[in-house]
Amino acid sequence: MTTVLLVHTVPLWRASLASLLGSGQGIDVRTADRGAIRSALVGAGPVPGPDVLLTDLDCPDALDVLEEVRSLAEPHGRCCPLAVLTRSDRPRGLRRAYEAGARGYIDKYRPVEDLSEVMHKLADGGRHIDESLAFSLLQVADMPLSPRELSVLSLAEGGETVSGIAQRLHLTPGTVRNYLAAAIRKSGARNRVDAIRRAKEAGWI
Repeated sequence: MTTVLLVHTVPLWRASLASLLGSGQGIDVRTADRGAIRSALVGAGPVPGPDVLLTDLDCPDALDVLEEVRSLAEPHGRCCPLAVLTRSDRPRGLRRAYEAGARGYIDKYRPVEDLSEVMHKLADGGRHIDESLAFSLLQVADMPLSPRELSVLSLAEGGETVSGIAQRLHLTPGTVRNYLAAAIRKSGARNRVDAIRRAKEAGWI
């Protein structure tokens, strides 16, 4: 039996996905929202933690979920194999999933019949990348910007000032300027506007 922890913010989607997964052979599904990830991963008393954590990159707080999983995977942390449901046109989410150590990349438009096989494979220590996502994943794996640089550049693209970005991300204005300078340099851009343009064209923000 493979136990899958399904993390999704939207109750209706969470229930629908849980029902679909639960119909697979040898699959036990537990559900949680972002706030319950840590406790759900540890388990309760004699009940062990899950074998696979599955989340949807279209979920409203998917990036926060990935950040939480990433922090749990740090040395001395505790986590299980991460799998994400996504699409090929979600480069930023793919990048975050890659950095969080995801082992499974599942196209939301794939046939559902063998989804349980994918969960068993991940639980046994394997990896899975749907062919339709392979090229997009290869592209984001080579993206030069760090998550923080992406966040700063994304906010700048939305019209935030340096002080506004600093307040949003709880950073000093000087640190924000350093991140912007790094993003400009790494993207090979001439200035901030050019860096934003290149990042948008590449699908990073």
